[in-house]
Amino acid sequence: MVDLKKVTGVNPDDARKLAQLIEKEAKAARELTGIWKYIAALLGAVMVIFYFYAAGVASVGTQYHIGIYVFITYILVFLLYPAGSSTMRIFMNVVAAVTVISAMAIFLYYQEPAIFHARIMEIFDAWSDDETGKALASLALLWPMAFAILALTGLLFLADNLSMKRWKHSPTPTDISLAITSGLLVFYWISQFEALNYRAGAETELDSLISIIGVLLSLEICRRVLGWSMTLVGVFFICYALFGPYLPEILAHRGFGVQRLSNALFLTTNGIFGVMASVLATYVILFIFFGAFLHKSGAGKFFIDLPLALAGKSTGGPAKVAVIASALFGSVSGSAIANTVSTGAFTIPLMKRAGFKPHVAGAIEPSASIGGMFLPPVMGAGGFLMAELTGNSYAYIMLVSVVPALLYFFSVFCMIHFEAKKQGIKGIQDEDFPHWTTVLKEGWYFSLPLVIITILMIIGRSPGYAAFWATITCIAISWLKKETRMGITEIWQAIQSGAKNTLIIGSTVGVIGIIVGTISLTGIGLKFSDIIISVAGNNLFLAVVLIGLASLVLGMGVPVTAAYLIVAVLAVPALGAFGVAAIAAHQIVYWFSQDSNITPPVCVAAFAGAAIAGSDPWKTGWTCFKFAKLLYVMPLLFAFTPAILFLGTPTEIIFSFISATLGTLAFSALTMGYMIRRTTLVEWLIFAVATVCLYWPTIITDLTGVFLVGVVYMMQKSKNKKEGLA
Repeated sequence: MVDLKKVTGVNPDDARKLAQLIEKEAKAARELTGIWKYIAALLGAVMVIFYFYAAGVASVGTQYHIGIYVFITYILVFLLYPAGSSTMRIFMNVVAAVTVISAMAIFLYYQEPAIFHARIMEIFDAWSDDETGKALASLALLWPMAFAILALTGLLFLADNLSMKRWKHSPTPTDISLAITSGLLVFYWISQFEALNYRAGAETELDSLISIIGVLLSLEICRRVLGWSMTLVGVFFICYALFGPYLPEILAHRGFGVQRLSNALFLTTNGIFGVMASVLATYVILFIFFGAFLHKSGAGKFFIDLPLALAGKSTGGPAKVAVIASALFGSVSGSAIANTVSTGAFTIPLMKRAGFKPHVAGAIEPSASIGGMFLPPVMGAGGFLMAELTGNSYAYIMLVSVVPALLYFFSVFCMIHFEAKKQGIKGIQDEDFPHWTTVLKEGWYFSLPLVIITILMIIGRSPGYAAFWATITCIAISWLKKETRMGITEIWQAIQSGAKNTLIIGSTVGVIGIIVGTISLTGIGLKFSDIIISVAGNNLFLAVVLIGLASLVLGMGVPVTAAYLIVAVLAVPALGAFGVAAIAAHQIVYWFSQDSNITPPVCVAAFAGAAIAGSDPWKTGWTCFKFAKLLYVMPLLFAFTPAILFLGTPTEIIFSFISATLGTLAFSALTMGYMIRRTTLVEWLIFAVATVCLYWPTIITDLTGVFLVGVVYMMQKSKNKKEGLA
C-alpha cells in the first residue's frame, strides 16, 4: 500500500487526484476497528509466519503451500474491502442468501448433495431442451427454498444497512458470511486435495457445487480490490469457454458446460490454484514481506541519501537522483505507481526547484520507476513468473535481465542529462551534501539484504529461502543504529504492512487462474498464435509490434503482472514459430507488459507523477513516454539480437553488449534532439542512421555508427566554435 501521508508539498486538489489514481490500482480498504481489527491482524501474522517457516525452516505440502495463501487472502479481502455500490450490495445479499440456503437445504432437507444437485440439473436440462413447462414444474417444487432465499436476502439487506450506520469500520453481515463461505470452500480444496486428484474427471456433485460458488466468489474478490476491468476480462473468458460453438470459425471450439468448466477452474491446479497462485505463494509474497521489513529497517533514507550524494550537484542532478533511487527502490516495491509515489514525493519537488518544468519533473520519476520491474534481484512479480513459465532457475532469469535493465536506466539517465543541458539546468547548489564515500561508509550495511538475496540465489538456494534470510538480515541491521532498531512493535507493523500489501496482487489469483485455465482448456493460445503468424505474414518485426499493441490494450484494464502472464500464454508460442528463443520471447512480452504504466491514454504511474508535480496529466503522460522509449526498443533487440540475453557465443555476447550500450547513448541523444547543442534536421537524420547501425552488433556497423556520431559531434563543435560557445 502507498502511504500518502509521506507525500508532502502537494496541494489538496492534486492530493485528491493522487488518491483517486492509486485507488484505480486498488480500491480503498476499510480501517477495521474492534475485534475485526484483531482478527485481520492475526490472519495477516499467520500468513507471514507460515510462509517464512515454509521458506526457511521446513517445506510443506502443495495443498497447504498454495491453499493457505488463497484461504487467508479471500477472507481478508471480504473483511477489508466493502462491496461498493448499493446495487452490488444487494446482489451480494442474494449471493450470500443463495449460498446459505442451499447449504441448509443440502444438509437439513435433502441430506445428500447428489439429490439437491439432481433437482437443480433437472431445471437446467429442461431449459436447455426448450421444455419450459417441465422446467417451471421443477422450479415450482423449490418454492420453499426460493421463499427462504428471498427472506434471508431482505434480512441481510436490513442488517447490512444497520451495520454500515452503526459500525462504519466493520464488515457487514454479508461480508462476514461471504468470508466464511470462501474460507470453507478453500478449506474443502485443501482437505480434499489428494482425493480430488484421484477422482479427476469423475467429480462428485458436491465438488461441482463448491467449484461453481468458488469461481463466482473469485470474480467478486477481484472486483472488490481491482474494480470491474480485470473482473470483466475474467467473465469474458468464462463466456468464451461456455459459448465456443457459437463463435466465428477462427475462434470456435466445442464448448464446455458450467460444471465441467468450474471443476477445471476451481478443483484442479490448472486454474485458480494454478501457476499464478503457486508463484505468489512460493516467491512473490515473501519478497513483498521482505520489502516491508527493508523499509522498516531504515534503508529508505540510505537509498535516497546515496543517490543524492552521487549525483545531486551534477547537471540535472535531482532527476539523476530519481533514476538511481528508483533503481534501488523499484526492484523491491513490485509496483511502478508505489515506486513513483515513494521516491517521487522527495525527488519531484527537488526537480522542480532545480528548474525542470512541472510536467517534465512529473514524467521523469515514473519513467525511472518502471525500470525497477526489470532490475534484479527482485524484479517485482514478473521475474518469478518468468522462471516458472520457462522452466529456468530464477538465478538465470536474474543473469539475463541485468544488462537490459541497466541499459534502460542508462537511457533515462542520458536523456535527463541531454534535457538538462538543453534547458541549462544545473544541479542542487544551495545545499551541502556529504561525499558519497561518507554516505556509503555510514550506511553500507543497508545494502546487505540485497547482497544476501543475490548471493544465495547465485549459489543455488531458492528465492524463498533467500528472501527469508534477507528479511532476518533487515531486522539485524536495524539494530546497528538506535533510531532504526526494530523491536516487537516495529516487527509487528512490518508483518501487518507486508500482509496487506499482498492483497492487491493476491486478489488477481482467481481471475488469472480463470483466464489461464480457460486458455488451456479451449486451446485459444494456439489459435491466437496462428492469428499473429497469419497477420504478420512471416515478418518478425510486425509480429513483435502486434504483441506490443495487444499488451498495451490488455494493460489498460488489468495489472501489469496479469497482462504479462496472459499475453505470455497467448503470444510466446507465436514468437517461437518465428524462431525466437523462449527466454527472449518471455522478455519481449514482459517488457511490453509495463507499457501501460507510462503510455497514454492510461499511464497511471505517469498520472501519479503529474499529481505530485501539479502538472497537466496528459502532457506529463506524453513526456513520460518520451523518456521511457527504450521500453519499446529492447523487445526488438531481444528478437533480433538475442546475444544481449547471453544467447550466443562469447564474442557475439560481448559485441552485443558494446553495441547496445553505444546504441542506447546515441538513441538517447536522438530522442532528446541534443548532443552538445540542439540537433538540426540533417544532424537528427544522421543520428538516426547511426543509432540503427550501433544497435546492430557487428564490427562494421558499430564503426559506421561511431563514425556518423563523430560527424555530428564535429558539426556541432564547429557551430559552437563559430558562435563562441566552445
